[in-house]
Amino acid sequence: MDDLTGKVALVTGASGGIGSAIARLLHSRGASVALAGTREDRLAAVAADLGNERTAPAIGDLSTADGATAVAKAAEEAFGPIDILVNNAGRTRDNLAMRLKDDDFLDILNVNLMSAFRLSRHVMRSMMKRRWGRIVNISSVVAFHGNPGQANYSASKAGLVGMSRSLAAELAVRGITVNCVAPGFIKSDMTDSLTDEQREKILGTIPAGRLGEPDEVAEAVAFLCRSGAGYMTGQTLHVNGGMIMP
Repeated sequence: MDDLTGKVALVTGASGGIGSAIARLLHSRGASVALAGTREDRLAAVAADLGNERTAPAIGDLSTADGATAVAKAAEEAFGPIDILVNNAGRTRDNLAMRLKDDDFLDILNVNLMSAFRLSRHVMRSMMKRRWGRIVNISSVVAFHGNPGQANYSASKAGLVGMSRSLAAELAVRGITVNCVAPGFIKSDMTDSLTDEQREKILGTIPAGRLGEPDEVAEAVAFLCRSGAGYMTGQTLHVNGGMIMP
């Protein structure tokens, strides 16, 4: 069933294009959604767009352990134990590897990978007690083919895939699934700033001949959150228009 009525979802990076699309779709299917991020005004705008019912902000800096704890506790105080965790928060700090500083690498790992682990660790105990849970980690196409200037980002997104498989193996017997969604090039503020030449070069690598929509990523996430997807775990759904076909 698509019905998520009564379920509590925590979506990180909820103020961005993909995050807000995920929050909107889960909310439309009946879930109460905690919107995690650091930009309170943007989160308030997303909540208002959803009608402010069954939504609550979960403010915190996910680059720190204390921030991740604050986000999880805010969600639980608003709605109770978390049934669905979508680790979508992500950051880039691009540079060629020879110029990439340790802090630039570690900062991306903390936000993109460590926050996902910390939040997963926080929610899994209550999920195990209820013998039901969905954890969906948003990886990226670059986890599978790399990208010049993004050694830190690619490592963090590849790390999500490996971590998800290990968690899936640990938690499957308790009715908890852990999967990834790996978007390709999706319409966003970043892609809006591309030059015509850059856009044409990217489109030439995508068999579908277009950029993806945030809603298309959200549909993949929502599928993995369904009760009917309970036998699917440790997997990665690729949403990239055929850019790679692993």
